[in-house]
Amino acid sequence: MKLSILGCYSATPRALNNTTSQVLEINNHMFLIDCGEGTQVQLRKHKIKFNRIKHIFISHLHGDHFFGLVGLISTFRLLTRETDLHIYGPKGIKEIVVLQMKLADSWTNYKLFFHELTSKDSELIFEDDKVQVYTIPLQHRIYTNGFLFKEKEGERKLDIDAAKAANIDKAYYRKLKQGFDVENEEGELVKNELVTKPGNKPKSYAFCSDTCYKEDIVPIIKNVSVIYHESTFLERHAHLAFKTKHSTSKEAATIAKLSNAGTLLLGHYSTRYDSLNYFKDEAQEVFENVELCEDGKVFEFKN
Repeated sequence: MKLSILGCYSATPRALNNTTSQVLEINNHMFLIDCGEGTQVQLRKHKIKFNRIKHIFISHLHGDHFFGLVGLISTFRLLTRETDLHIYGPKGIKEIVVLQMKLADSWTNYKLFFHELTSKDSELIFEDDKVQVYTIPLQHRIYTNGFLFKEKEGERKLDIDAAKAANIDKAYYRKLKQGFDVENEEGELVKNELVTKPGNKPKSYAFCSDTCYKEDIVPIIKNVSVIYHESTFLERHAHLAFKTKHSTSKEAATIAKLSNAGTLLLGHYSTRYDSLNYFKDEAQEVFENVELCEDGKVFEFKN
């Protein structure tokens, strides 16, 4: 599982700071998460192939999380894209995009599918044979979701020596990896767990966009491998977090601890602070395994 941070600052883009956008690579998928202004420039800068992006997830309709979307859609058109593009986001996102395309007479030459979200409960919004994506209902000034990306259970690992000792024909090795019991050369049924081992532990990633402290998301993201949680403010500005419905670094760390997360990533920083290390120091008072997002930083999470 690989996560590329294209932008991780709040409110407005600056010369050296970009607003929220990430690319998650998980089980052969490349998902774009939020699309702040300048996202396509960051994609080019970090050599991320446009044509691999088939699904875009938008958390909410504040500009620093989606103002780059129409530009990216337009660029896909200019590059003569043919692959379908799916966009998941709050109700209204289709109207915004279609209106701009209509007024500019710039209809796409590829199929564009909108999946508009309205539910205040967690729901499954994408699934194939490898990955599931669920919404994480958040509490911000407007309707907002985070997203939980979960790998499905993979194949089991075959114990070759055990399989040979059990006199199992090689033709059945594939079925063993898929978790089935099989018959050996003598016609005896061999239990799968006797000749295989568990595969790699499925990984998961929770993207918690703009939100105030919301403890009731914990059951949705319990035991998540990695959680990104906005941490706009430090504790000394907790009153501003409450007023604007954002979170502090300590609140983000509390969610990570209650969720039994493996790693906490902090981001969406206010630019009022002169060092990001303040965020990490405060968060580590509550939760130890904390990393700071920075524009252009890449995280790789292996088994």
